[in-house]
Amino acid sequence: MELQDEITIPAPRDEVYKALNDIAVLKACIPGCEELEREGENDLVAKVTLKIGPVKAKFGGRVTLDSSKAPDAFSLSGEGDGGIAGFAKGGADVELIEDGEQTLLRYTAKAETGGKLAQLGGRLITSTARKLSKMFFTKFEKIMSDGESPPEEEDSGETALCDPVSG
Repeated sequence: MELQDEITIPAPRDEVYKALNDIAVLKACIPGCEELEREGENDLVAKVTLKIGPVKAKFGGRVTLDSSKAPDAFSLSGEGDGGIAGFAKGGADVELIEDGEQTLLRYTAKAETGGKLAQLGGRLITSTARKLSKMFFTKFEKIMSDGESPPEEEDSGETALCDPVSG
């Protein structure tokens, strides 16, 4: 599955890049994120709880960042294990295009799933991935618009995503 989208962030590119590498900002933006920690310069570990259709799982995962093209672009790759629910792995390429005091953020993400998650069907998985991406970037845009630090704890840590039609 591949997803592409773009969003305009009301902040200069350097600020957007810095925020996308800020653990507190990422934790606030990642749906269902319970823990996010840096483990080395380019490695992150996370715990995320999601409900996708009838399957609720807590994923433990690793993400590796490649910032060799910073601040114009960066990529990330990762994988998460949800135990009996299955696994997910994938990555994203993010391009940051300076536009005055705004930044156009363009991304292409790829993902694959296995186990019970894969049995849910491609339509539900694709719909859920789109919703997760939209939730992440909507929250990120709000944090960047408000110019405030992200809140420490905002939700219960569980994100339910199960409507395959409205996606």
